[in-house]
Amino acid sequence: MDEKALILAEDGIFPIVRDADGNLLPQLPASGLDFSGTIQGEGKLNGIPSLFVRLAGCNLHCTWQSPDGNLSGCDTAYASYAVRHSVSMSVERVCQTILHNTEHLQHLVITGGEPLLQAKSLNLLFIRIKQERHFHITIETNATLFDEKLARHIDFFSLSPKLSTSVPATPYADLHEKRRMQPEVIQQFIDHSLLYKKDFQLKFVCSGDQDVAEIKELLSRLQGWKNEDVLLMPLGCNSTELQKHTQQVLKYCIQNGWRYCDRLHISLFGNKSGV
Repeated sequence: MDEKALILAEDGIFPIVRDADGNLLPQLPASGLDFSGTIQGEGKLNGIPSLFVRLAGCNLHCTWQSPDGNLSGCDTAYASYAVRHSVSMSVERVCQTILHNTEHLQHLVITGGEPLLQAKSLNLLFIRIKQERHFHITIETNATLFDEKLARHIDFFSLSPKLSTSVPATPYADLHEKRRMQPEVIQQFIDHSLLYKKDFQLKFVCSGDQDVAEIKELLSRLQGWKNEDVLLMPLGCNSTELQKHTQQVLKYCIQNGWRYCDRLHISLFGNKSGV
């Protein structure tokens, strides 16, 4: 892989109205708004105006199963294990596209797929972009990989460990199961956050009692976290699916002192990419 380029998913850098040369794009972004940017829809920074960069490729293959047996695939499979229409863009072009679309934005969110698979190229991007402006940078990761050099540039770590209900069917099950939960890697993120006075969140997709038991077992193996760092998000890719699990997940949060994690972008824009 070219370290001076990033492999972007189909929605790439979003939502934007200008290209890397500063020219207006012919169509409005998927948000339907006539300007760049959207809001962070999940977690502690819910509602914060942000620009997203979605990278292609993932080391996991999530397919969730709820207690009633229903399956729910990864909502960004197009950027993860069923990659379509990805594009390679130089770090410089990515940087220029961001700068042309963030006149009123300070928050930059790097998501995927799994961004840490492209750590070397991301490191170059962060060095380059912070020569121009200081952005608050969030990285959304499944917390199976850690890179200390990259972490130094990041302000907020959104860690989403995958529970056993995310294990897909054969032939992907064994590799997913082997990789999905890495407590020692999660601890590296937490330790880095505490050492450099940054913030993090542990965000879990949840639908039943089994999930809560696994979360508690994982937390017992980690140090340095507080209840306010633990977020539970109902299983589902759209409003109908989310509603099936909302009350149960809300109950788990209140009973355990954890945070409830909404998906505000789905409420505002529906289940679509690029928003």
